Amino acid sequence: MVQAVLGVLGAMTLWFGAVFVKDFAAHKEELENNSWGITLGIGFLVNFFDTLGIGSFAPTTALLKFFKQTKDRIIPGTLNVGCTVPVVLEAFIFIAVIEVEIITLVSMLASATAGAYLGAGIVAKFDEKRVQLVMGFALLATAFLMTSGQMGWTASLGTGEAIGLTGGKLIIAIVANFILGSLMTAGVGLYAPCMALVYMLGMTPRVAFPIMMGSCAFLMPVASVKFIKEAAYDRKASMAITIAGSVGVFIAAYLVKSMPINILTWLVIGVILYTSLTMLRSAAKNKNAEKTAA
Repeated sequence: MVQAVLGVLGAMTLWFGAVFVKDFAAHKEELENNSWGITLGIGFLVNFFDTLGIGSFAPTTALLKFFKQTKDRIIPGTLNVGCTVPVVLEAFIFIAVIEVEIITLVSMLASATAGAYLGAGIVAKFDEKRVQLVMGFALLATAFLMTSGQMGWTASLGTGEAIGLTGGKLIIAIVANFILGSLMTAGVGLYAPCMALVYMLGMTPRVAFPIMMGSCAFLMPVASVKFIKEAAYDRKASMAITIAGSVGVFIAAYLVKSMPINILTWLVIGVILYTSLTMLRSAAKNKNAEKTAA
């Protein structure tokens, strides 16, 4: 069954790759006036840390803007197109080497994909500040609980070893991942919330990697092809991020696979805490902007 999942993902990626390469070749004489060196460096760096669970969209946006490598209008398309292959590689690597009970894996991947497709219109209407506040505090609480388990303050926390779910927990996971897939369309990253979900349901932190990366990998080829067909992306930057990002993924994946679970858990805590503080800061900025506008 795992081979079937990877087969579908591989077919989707080949389709995306064919569309991307054809479009790049057709416009190779009119590429953007940005730096191969800088965009290659950005691609390697952000996808290296993406493989560790940090997420790539926010840092890629920040670096592209800081180095003035592309226009703001086409940053969303550049993020999706450039990071598709690296994220798919992450999914292939972790789905193949980290064992997850197949029903849990497939159902959570399907629910995230369905959430992104069916829930986008609903989630788009959510108040951004409230989403950021709720997610920010929820992730902060999860980071505290995980730290409590790691430090031995509460012996029952931080000891999840399950690689799959059944019954009510599985239903919760499916519904929650549907919501997280929907939130991705509103710009809320899936990685850290998925890590928190895996932990709260009693699974080992290691299985978060194939679940969260597989969820994103199934979403991105379809979205990226749409950006390509609408010419709403930076071809040169996307190709650079794809090439260098793929190298970064292979190097970082080795580190994750070889980490003892104790160290990996601390890494997960760090990612969740970082994302929580980022969301709370964004919510505060939105509140200040509302006051200024008033």
